[in-house]
Amino acid sequence: MRLFGGGSQNSWTNHLLLKVANIIGAIFVMGGNVYTVISPWDVYYSGKETYFTPASWSFFIWPLIHMLILGTCIYQFSGRGKEVIIERIGWKLPLLDFLNAMYIYSWTIQEYRYGLVFIIFAVSVVTQIYGEVKGTQLRNFCDEVFLHLPFSLYHGWTVCLIFMSAFEAFGVNAVTEPADVWTKVAVFSSLTLLQLVDFSYAYSAIEGDLPSCLAITWYLFAVVVQQSPERSSFVHYSALGFAIFSLCWVMRCLIGLELKYRGRRNRLGFGEETSRLLGGH
Repeated sequence: MRLFGGGSQNSWTNHLLLKVANIIGAIFVMGGNVYTVISPWDVYYSGKETYFTPASWSFFIWPLIHMLILGTCIYQFSGRGKEVIIERIGWKLPLLDFLNAMYIYSWTIQEYRYGLVFIIFAVSVVTQIYGEVKGTQLRNFCDEVFLHLPFSLYHGWTVCLIFMSAFEAFGVNAVTEPADVWTKVAVFSSLTLLQLVDFSYAYSAIEGDLPSCLAITWYLFAVVVQQSPERSSFVHYSALGFAIFSLCWVMRCLIGLELKYRGRRNRLGFGEETSRLLGGH
Protein backbone atom coordinates (compact mmCIF):
# COMPACT_ATOMS: atom_id res chain seq x y z
CA MET A 1 0.00 0.00 0.00
CA ARG A 2 1.32 3.42 -0.95
CA LEU A 3 0.51 6.24 1.37
CA PHE A 4 1.79 8.81 -1.10
CA GLY A 5 1.47 7.46 -4.59
CA GLY A 6 1.69 8.80 -8.05
CA GLY A 7 5.43 8.91 -8.50
CA SER A 8 8.11 6.53 -9.58
CA GLN A 9 8.12 3.15 -7.90
CA ASN A 10 11.39 3.97 -6.09
CA SER A 11 10.51 7.59 -5.31
CA TRP A 12 11.53 8.61 -1.80
CA THR A 13 8.00 9.95 -1.22
CA ASN A 14 6.45 6.48 -1.49
CA HIS A 15 5.37 5.24 1.95
CA LEU A 16 6.53 8.58 3.35
CA LEU A 17 4.50 8.28 6.55
CA LEU A 18 6.13 4.96 7.42
CA LYS A 19 9.60 6.29 6.61
CA VAL A 20 9.06 9.34 8.83
CA ALA A 21 7.70 7.10 11.61
CA ASN A 22 10.82 4.95 11.40
CA ILE A 23 13.09 7.98 11.73
CA ILE A 24 11.13 9.63 14.55
CA GLY A 25 10.91 6.34 16.45
CA ALA A 26 14.64 5.68 16.15
CA ILE A 27 15.54 9.21 17.32
CA PHE A 28 13.02 9.05 20.18
CA VAL A 29 14.33 5.74 21.52
CA MET A 30 17.92 6.89 21.18
CA GLY A 31 17.03 10.03 23.13
CA GLY A 32 15.41 7.92 25.83
CA ASN A 33 18.56 5.85 26.22
CA VAL A 34 20.72 8.97 26.35
CA TYR A 35 18.45 10.39 29.04
CA THR A 36 18.89 7.31 31.22
CA VAL A 37 22.63 7.99 31.15
CA ILE A 38 22.61 11.75 31.81
CA SER A 39 19.48 11.99 33.99
CA PRO A 40 19.90 13.11 37.62
CA TRP A 41 18.22 9.87 38.75
CA ASP A 42 21.40 7.93 37.93
CA VAL A 43 19.32 5.01 36.70
CA TYR A 44 22.13 2.57 36.00
CA TYR A 45 23.41 2.75 39.57
CA SER A 46 20.29 3.36 41.66
CA GLY A 47 18.00 0.61 40.34
CA LYS A 48 17.38 -2.81 41.84
CA GLU A 49 20.45 -5.01 41.68
CA THR A 50 19.89 -8.74 41.38
CA TYR A 51 22.13 -11.77 41.01
CA PHE A 52 21.72 -11.53 37.24
CA THR A 53 22.45 -7.82 36.86
CA PRO A 54 25.34 -7.08 34.48
CA ALA A 55 27.94 -4.33 34.92
CA SER A 56 26.58 -0.91 33.97
CA TRP A 57 29.05 -0.52 31.08
CA SER A 58 27.33 -3.37 29.23
CA PHE A 59 24.37 -1.09 28.46
CA PHE A 60 26.55 1.03 26.22
CA ILE A 61 25.75 -1.51 23.52
CA TRP A 62 22.50 0.44 23.12
CA PRO A 63 24.11 3.50 21.43
CA LEU A 64 25.75 1.16 18.89
CA ILE A 65 22.43 -0.52 18.13
CA HIS A 66 20.59 2.78 17.80
CA MET A 67 23.24 4.32 15.56
CA LEU A 68 22.93 1.29 13.28
CA ILE A 69 19.13 1.60 13.31
CA LEU A 70 19.48 5.24 12.24
CA GLY A 71 21.59 3.95 9.37
CA THR A 72 18.76 1.53 8.60
CA CYS A 73 16.35 4.48 8.48
CA ILE A 74 18.58 6.20 5.93
CA TYR A 75 18.97 2.98 3.95
CA GLN A 76 15.17 2.73 3.60
CA PHE A 77 15.31 5.51 0.97
CA SER A 78 17.32 3.28 -1.37
CA GLY A 79 15.69 0.77 -3.69
CA ARG A 80 17.09 -2.21 -1.82
CA GLY A 81 16.23 -0.67 1.55
CA LYS A 82 12.66 -0.03 0.45
CA GLU A 83 12.32 -3.65 -0.63
CA VAL A 84 13.24 -5.01 2.80
CA ILE A 85 12.53 -2.28 5.35
CA ILE A 86 9.35 -0.84 3.90
CA GLU A 87 7.77 -3.74 2.04
CA ARG A 88 8.78 -6.64 4.32
CA ILE A 89 9.35 -5.18 7.79
CA GLY A 90 6.76 -2.43 7.43
CA TRP A 91 5.21 -1.02 10.61
CA LYS A 92 6.94 -3.53 12.85
CA LEU A 93 9.91 -1.18 13.25
CA PRO A 94 7.88 1.76 14.67
CA LEU A 95 6.07 -0.74 16.91
CA LEU A 96 9.43 -2.01 18.15
CA ASP A 97 10.53 1.56 18.88
CA PHE A 98 7.36 2.16 20.91
CA LEU A 99 7.77 -1.03 22.95
CA ASN A 100 11.43 -0.29 23.56
CA ALA A 101 10.60 3.24 24.73
CA MET A 102 7.96 1.87 27.13
CA TYR A 103 10.46 -0.66 28.46
CA ILE A 104 13.03 2.08 29.07
CA TYR A 105 10.44 4.25 30.82
CA SER A 106 9.22 1.37 33.02
CA TRP A 107 12.80 0.45 33.89
CA THR A 108 13.66 4.07 34.67
CA ILE A 109 10.80 4.45 37.17
CA GLN A 110 11.58 0.96 38.57
CA GLU A 111 8.29 -0.62 37.53
CA TYR A 112 10.08 -3.85 36.74
CA ARG A 113 7.06 -6.06 36.13
CA TYR A 114 5.73 -3.67 33.51
CA GLY A 115 9.24 -3.54 32.07
CA LEU A 116 9.27 -7.34 31.81
CA VAL A 117 5.99 -7.30 29.89
CA PHE A 118 7.22 -4.65 27.46
CA ILE A 119 10.58 -6.33 26.83
CA ILE A 120 8.83 -9.67 26.13
CA PHE A 121 6.60 -7.98 23.54
CA ALA A 122 9.62 -6.13 22.13
CA VAL A 123 11.51 -9.39 21.69
CA SER A 124 8.50 -10.96 19.95
CA VAL A 125 8.46 -8.07 17.45
CA VAL A 126 12.22 -7.99 16.91
CA THR A 127 12.08 -11.78 16.38
CA GLN A 128 9.66 -11.23 13.49
CA ILE A 129 11.92 -8.52 12.03
CA TYR A 130 14.95 -10.74 12.56
CA GLY A 131 13.18 -13.53 10.67
CA GLU A 132 12.34 -11.19 7.79
CA VAL A 133 15.96 -10.05 7.53
CA LYS A 134 17.40 -13.55 7.84
CA GLY A 135 14.99 -14.74 5.16
CA THR A 136 16.31 -12.12 2.75
CA GLN A 137 19.32 -12.84 0.57
CA LEU A 138 22.01 -10.34 1.57
CA ARG A 139 23.41 -8.73 -1.55
CA ASN A 140 26.03 -6.19 -0.50
CA PHE A 141 27.93 -4.53 2.33
CA CYS A 142 25.05 -2.15 3.14
CA ASP A 143 22.72 -5.12 3.63
CA GLU A 144 25.16 -6.55 6.16
CA VAL A 145 25.64 -3.27 8.06
CA PHE A 146 22.14 -1.77 7.98
CA LEU A 147 19.95 -4.90 7.91
CA HIS A 148 21.70 -7.90 9.40
CA LEU A 149 24.00 -6.29 11.98
CA PRO A 150 21.56 -4.02 13.87
CA PHE A 151 18.75 -6.56 14.20
CA SER A 152 21.10 -9.41 15.10
CA LEU A 153 22.61 -7.31 17.90
CA TYR A 154 19.14 -6.11 18.87
CA HIS A 155 17.77 -9.64 19.07
CA GLY A 156 20.68 -11.11 21.01
CA TRP A 157 20.80 -8.23 23.49
CA THR A 158 17.06 -8.05 24.17
CA VAL A 159 16.90 -11.81 24.77
CA CYS A 160 19.42 -11.20 27.58
CA LEU A 161 17.26 -8.36 28.89
CA ILE A 162 14.29 -10.72 29.29
CA PHE A 163 16.26 -12.70 31.87
CA MET A 164 17.57 -9.56 33.54
CA SER A 165 14.06 -8.10 33.75
CA ALA A 166 12.62 -11.33 35.15
CA PHE A 167 15.16 -11.24 37.98
CA GLU A 168 14.35 -7.57 38.61
CA ALA A 169 10.64 -8.30 38.68
CA PHE A 170 10.70 -11.42 40.86
CA GLY A 171 14.22 -11.91 42.19
CA VAL A 172 15.78 -10.86 45.48
CA ASN A 173 17.83 -7.72 45.96
CA ALA A 174 21.48 -8.77 45.80
CA VAL A 175 22.59 -5.84 47.95
CA THR A 176 20.43 -6.74 50.95
CA GLU A 177 19.73 -10.48 50.66
CA PRO A 178 22.07 -13.45 50.21
CA ALA A 179 21.61 -15.86 47.34
CA ASP A 180 19.47 -18.75 48.55
CA VAL A 181 19.14 -22.14 46.87
CA TRP A 182 16.26 -21.06 44.63
CA THR A 183 18.15 -17.97 43.47
CA LYS A 184 21.16 -20.10 42.56
CA VAL A 185 18.94 -22.54 40.67
CA ALA A 186 17.30 -19.65 38.81
CA VAL A 187 20.68 -18.15 37.91
CA PHE A 188 22.12 -21.45 36.68
CA SER A 189 18.95 -22.24 34.70
CA SER A 190 19.02 -18.80 33.07
CA LEU A 191 22.68 -19.17 32.17
CA THR A 192 21.93 -22.57 30.63
CA LEU A 193 19.04 -21.18 28.57
CA LEU A 194 21.18 -18.30 27.33
CA GLN A 195 23.83 -20.82 26.33
CA LEU A 196 21.24 -22.77 24.34
CA VAL A 197 20.13 -19.57 22.60
CA ASP A 198 23.78 -18.81 21.86
CA PHE A 199 24.19 -22.29 20.38
CA SER A 200 21.13 -21.79 18.17
CA TYR A 201 22.59 -18.53 16.85
CA ALA A 202 25.92 -20.20 16.09
CA TYR A 203 24.25 -22.96 14.07
CA SER A 204 21.47 -20.92 12.46
CA ALA A 205 23.44 -20.90 9.20
CA ILE A 206 26.78 -22.06 7.83
CA GLU A 207 28.37 -18.81 8.98
CA GLY A 208 26.27 -18.61 12.15
CA ASP A 209 25.14 -15.29 13.57
CA LEU A 210 28.20 -13.58 14.99
CA PRO A 211 26.56 -10.31 16.22
CA SER A 212 23.94 -12.17 18.25
CA CYS A 213 26.56 -14.45 19.77
CA LEU A 214 28.72 -11.46 20.64
CA ALA A 215 25.77 -9.72 22.33
CA ILE A 216 25.18 -12.70 24.63
CA THR A 217 28.89 -13.13 25.36
CA TRP A 218 29.12 -9.40 26.15
CA TYR A 219 26.23 -9.75 28.60
CA LEU A 220 27.67 -12.84 30.30
CA PHE A 221 31.06 -11.27 30.91
CA ALA A 222 29.30 -8.17 32.28
CA VAL A 223 27.48 -10.44 34.76
CA VAL A 224 30.83 -11.96 35.76
CA VAL A 225 32.25 -8.50 36.48
CA GLN A 226 29.22 -7.31 38.45
CA GLN A 227 28.64 -10.47 40.51
CA SER A 228 31.79 -10.66 42.58
CA PRO A 229 32.93 -13.83 44.39
CA GLU A 230 32.47 -12.01 47.69
CA ARG A 231 28.77 -11.60 46.97
CA SER A 232 28.19 -15.14 45.69
CA SER A 233 31.02 -17.38 44.55
CA PHE A 234 28.49 -19.78 42.97
CA VAL A 235 26.95 -17.07 40.78
CA HIS A 236 30.32 -15.56 39.87
CA TYR A 237 32.04 -18.77 38.83
CA SER A 238 28.94 -20.19 37.12
CA ALA A 239 28.67 -17.02 35.02
CA LEU A 240 32.42 -17.15 34.32
CA GLY A 241 32.21 -20.73 33.10
CA PHE A 242 29.28 -20.03 30.82
CA ALA A 243 30.89 -16.80 29.54
CA ILE A 244 34.08 -18.64 28.61
CA PHE A 245 32.06 -21.42 26.99
CA SER A 246 30.12 -18.86 24.95
CA LEU A 247 33.40 -17.90 23.29
CA CYS A 248 33.25 -21.31 21.56
CA TRP A 249 30.14 -20.18 19.69
CA VAL A 250 31.81 -16.89 18.74
CA MET A 251 34.77 -18.86 17.40
CA ARG A 252 32.44 -21.17 15.49
CA CYS A 253 30.86 -18.14 13.78
CA LEU A 254 34.27 -16.71 12.92
CA ILE A 255 35.32 -20.00 11.30
CA GLY A 256 32.04 -20.14 9.39
CA LEU A 257 32.50 -16.57 8.16
CA GLU A 258 36.03 -17.32 7.02
CA LEU A 259 34.87 -20.35 5.06
CA LYS A 260 31.93 -18.43 3.61
CA TYR A 261 34.01 -15.57 2.34
CA ARG A 262 36.54 -17.92 0.87
CA GLY A 263 33.78 -19.20 -1.37
CA ARG A 264 33.45 -22.62 0.23
CA ARG A 265 29.68 -22.71 0.42
CA ASN A 266 27.78 -25.26 -1.66
CA ARG A 267 26.91 -22.93 -4.50
CA LEU A 268 30.55 -21.92 -4.84
CA GLY A 269 32.04 -25.38 -4.44
CA PHE A 270 31.77 -25.59 -0.65
CA GLY A 271 32.13 -29.24 0.32
CA GLU A 272 29.08 -31.04 1.66
CA GLU A 273 31.10 -32.71 4.38
CA THR A 274 32.36 -29.39 5.73
CA SER A 275 28.88 -27.93 5.46
CA ARG A 276 27.47 -30.74 7.61
CA LEU A 277 30.32 -30.28 10.09
CA LEU A 278 29.38 -26.63 10.53
CA GLY A 279 25.68 -27.38 10.82
CA GLY A 280 24.63 -26.05 7.44
CA HIS A 281 21.42 -27.13 5.75
